[in-house]
Amino acid sequence: MPLPQPFAIRPMLPHEAAEVAQLIFQSTNHWYESKGFGTIFSGQPDDCLIFADVYEDLDPGCCLIAVDNDTNAIIASCFYHPRASHISLGIMNADPHSNRKGVAKALLSEIIEIAKHQELTLRLVSSAFNLDSFSLYTRQGFAPYSVYQDMILDVPESGVPIDSIPGIATRPATLDDIDAIDQQERAAWNTSRKKDWTYFIENKRRIWSVTIAETPKGVLLGALASINHPGSNLLGPGIATDSNIAKLLIQTELNNHCGRKPLFLIPSNQPELVSAMYQLGARNCELHVAQSLGPPPEIKGIVLPTFMPETG
Repeated sequence: MPLPQPFAIRPMLPHEAAEVAQLIFQSTNHWYESKGFGTIFSGQPDDCLIFADVYEDLDPGCCLIAVDNDTNAIIASCFYHPRASHISLGIMNADPHSNRKGVAKALLSEIIEIAKHQELTLRLVSSAFNLDSFSLYTRQGFAPYSVYQDMILDVPESGVPIDSIPGIATRPATLDDIDAIDQQERAAWNTSRKKDWTYFIENKRRIWSVTIAETPKGVLLGALASINHPGSNLLGPGIATDSNIAKLLIQTELNNHCGRKPLFLIPSNQPELVSAMYQLGARNCELHVAQSLGPPPEIKGIVLPTFMPETG
């Protein structure tokens, strides 16, 4: 008979968000520092409350935590995000100083069961540098379907130049664009996340921006969101019909981050887009792998994932 787990797994309670934010801050920085990469989060632990804030806004109760039976301390956490087309596995963290082994596997197993019950594919975007993490997922049957270069860019205070495309216009998205964005996502990679796009465009927290590209007749060619927050300065999610449209959207959204250093994920199998980012001055800082447990999406065009909220 197996020994009982020395921890309990349950949904995070609202008052525990600050403790989870501190866990995210400390454990993520600890891993990157231990590998010689330096800290990822340079502000305060409370900056990481953005993870709980956004996920609770979108899907209340979709954060699982592991609580030590002896100390009642939160020793691990994992967010997940149910969508119409799949479930996206969000940021997972475990206390590096805890001796409770198997806690990450236990959290993952719980979310796998949720996906099975809902008969949905489970997707994630995980670090290719963190082989322990990569192995955790592939041991459970996840398989990679796309590789992304994490790129960062010091955006000048004056912004970046925009390479316009004749006949193509960009503008801030409105709620009237939601159905067109959803139709393009379904066609581009069999994905639907209307709730996410509605949330970004409504922007009640005043941290999001969304740009769309369209023809003179109003045909949508792409959309790109970004977040500007002390705990998360990222471009994405986004979709585009081709590399030129993706570049135009990225340049436009970068100009909403003047004087900052946003991160964005570029598909490695799109050399024209990668080259365009190098020409802007972007540099690589990590690699991530998109994986799925279940049928992977067939990508037609450009798909730009993000980590807030995670979009596998």
